[in-house]
Amino acid sequence: MKYKTLDDFSFKGKRVLLRSDLNSEVDDGKVIEGERIIQSAKTIKELKAKKARVVIIAHQGRKGDKDFTDLKQHAKLLNKYVKVKYVADIIGEVTISEISKLKDGEVLLLDNIRNLDEEMKPSVDNIIVNKLKDLFDIYLNDAFSVSHRLQTSIVSFAPLMDCGVGRVMQRELESLEKITIENCLFLLGGFKVEDEMKILRNRDNILSAGMLAHVCLFAKGYKAGIENEVFKDVMQYVPEVMELMKTKKIFVPLDLAMKENGKRKDVIISDFPVNERSYDIGEKTVAYYKEKIKKAKSIFIKGTMGVCEEKEFCYGTKELLNAVVKSKAFSVVGGGHITTAMKKLKIPIKKFGYISLSGGALIAYICGENLPGLEVLNKRK
Repeated sequence: MKYKTLDDFSFKGKRVLLRSDLNSEVDDGKVIEGERIIQSAKTIKELKAKKARVVIIAHQGRKGDKDFTDLKQHAKLLNKYVKVKYVADIIGEVTISEISKLKDGEVLLLDNIRNLDEEMKPSVDNIIVNKLKDLFDIYLNDAFSVSHRLQTSIVSFAPLMDCGVGRVMQRELESLEKITIENCLFLLGGFKVEDEMKILRNRDNILSAGMLAHVCLFAKGYKAGIENEVFKDVMQYVPEVMELMKTKKIFVPLDLAMKENGKRKDVIISDFPVNERSYDIGEKTVAYYKEKIKKAKSIFIKGTMGVCEEKEFCYGTKELLNAVVKSKAFSVVGGGHITTAMKKLKIPIKKFGYISLSGGALIAYICGENLPGLEVLNKRK
């Protein structure tokens, strides 16, 4: 690792400021237990075992959004895996008092850091930093998924004390390093074309599916499945993809699946109706893409190939995921929809090299962008 990990510190009796990512799905006010909480608990548990005095800072949602809430429920969920004490405060007298009373192996979880406006105004001299900096010996960033953000809890503490990364961050970085080699294959589906365009601009060897496939097909001159209003939002990318295709290996489907009288029907691209929506890639495309997967040394997968909410249109996703499992390639899976599909299809997550918990930070890293949260760790080192 380029950065210090938990293996590089002596934690006994030391106060550790741990930036975790506990940001979770919220359904009607209820926080849903997800992998971020489960994985973050492992870092916390290890720090407890090493007799550190741990204070966790984390966020949930953004001010004004429906999922913006305190972290009381997160503490309850964490306590299923590791004992933590929730403090309904961040930089007030209550927090300072609780930190001063910490004993070896004890853990505090502070309230949602985004309650404070200064979180979004990073500085080594704002009120958050001034209140907390002298209380800690070590800062650990275990929130890779937020490390592309310029925020106080991500960039302002590392320059002021000994610092490193937690286990979640470490696993993410070690896994992503394996897909930066030149012959990585990118399997891109889903609906977030804006994110996938970043990959197209910076990487090569792309298998297109989902909404991206339609952009690529239009760029090659096929008028397949306009998808009406939904597709108009991504039409802006067609001219750019036309240019990218002149120098990059960007592969497009040979056929697509449409719905006819409620049933699946595969149609070759040249015959696909202009004003019909596609629901999946077709069987010929699956066979074509499987051959590419067999030859890959590393594979990055983002998004489903089709509308996986409907069983018969999850065919492409199921077949290609199973092809990845059977291949010898190291695989990284990114994005909530594809991991949800894996569970639905009962494809063992352990069969894949790594399941990323990140979104924007993942794309930024793959595309070679500098992540502020990593840059400050580098400077300190």
